Amino acid sequence: MANQLQPVRGTRDLTGEDAARHFHVVETARRVARLYGFSEWQTPIFEDTRVFSRTLGETSDVVTKEMYTFEDRGGDSLTLRPEGTAGVCRALITGGLTQTLPQKVFYAGPMFRYERPQKGRYRQFHQIGVELLGPASPLADAEVISLGWRILNELGIAKDVELHINTLGDAQSRANYRDALVAYFSSHAEKLSEDSKLRLEKNPLRILDSKDDGDKALVEKAPVIYAHLTEEAATFYNGLKSTLTAFGVPFVEDPRIVRGLDYYNHTAFEFVTNALGAQGTVMAGGRYDGLVEQMGGPNVPGIGWGAGIERLSMLIAAPPVMAQPVAVIPMSAEFEGQALEILNLLRNGNIAAETGYSGNAKKRLERANKSGAGFAVLVGAEIKLKNLADGSQEDVTAEMLVKRLGA
Repeated sequence: MANQLQPVRGTRDLTGEDAARHFHVVETARRVARLYGFSEWQTPIFEDTRVFSRTLGETSDVVTKEMYTFEDRGGDSLTLRPEGTAGVCRALITGGLTQTLPQKVFYAGPMFRYERPQKGRYRQFHQIGVELLGPASPLADAEVISLGWRILNELGIAKDVELHINTLGDAQSRANYRDALVAYFSSHAEKLSEDSKLRLEKNPLRILDSKDDGDKALVEKAPVIYAHLTEEAATFYNGLKSTLTAFGVPFVEDPRIVRGLDYYNHTAFEFVTNALGAQGTVMAGGRYDGLVEQMGGPNVPGIGWGAGIERLSMLIAAPPVMAQPVAVIPMSAEFEGQALEILNLLRNGNIAAETGYSGNAKKRLERANKSGAGFAVLVGAEIKLKNLADGSQEDVTAEMLVKRLGA
């Protein structure tokens, strides 16, 4: 068995309970998104590499270390999508949809990053996400966050999750804040990690997100952005907080949440949990008003979030129990045709029904018991409905079955 084929490192099969959990997350999110007026889009799992290198930044870790990039037979550089937002924005532009705003988009599907596999993190992972393109008001931000919160509630995991919000302000606010951070970190430059010394020159906001213990100690005493907000940015942030309160969404302010790319502005947020061990993020997003324009489209404001299905699946208590199927069992070969008619009748009535493919009636009944079926329809000279939980049975007609089992 040494040569038996295995899943590629960082991937896994979705079967059994894993599959049930996964699809429960997706279907719950899809249903709630519809309540908020979001339509589902599907974009290709690979794109022109520039879709991601332009949007994520040529020097970002995702682009330089984690993307699955390859040259196809035509010589084009293609990349398996590492996240969902860029593809949605590209589709908005190439589909000519920037003329019909707002666009409220929900998506679900696989993403790909070459990173070290660990609990809840794979090289092929799956995300749900939403993007609201067009509106530039704090109401849009609050609605997107509220949608995420409702999904977590519907999954029964909101009690284990806390919403952290921050503002990145407008361009002038960030310029003011950048100057304050440069002044502060420059005075402690000898204590910064090597990575953060580089960030100090290129993008000092990224230091706030450093995982280095020495950097973290400095970040604790670093200036926060609130004192550097313009009046307009402060008004936007206050509007977000008051609208979240009106929606009944609890939150805490966290000035250390940052997004390192220039097209992010105003709102940044994360839903975090301690239920998976060390504090981890299960859903995160922000406002990215400059992204569509950076990709060659017009200036279209946007706000969205993405969430890892694997992590959400680990948090739910148990997958929903599937409806117990009804086993349709012919008592002998001469009743096979009638059994198939009843099988079709039940399915047309939206009742889950199965039949054995071989074996006598006794063996089929044994298999029905083991499969978790709730009832068996025994098709012979008479039709009997058998309750497999208590062994009771009753005489029925084919016409009665849908009404009896659909109740």
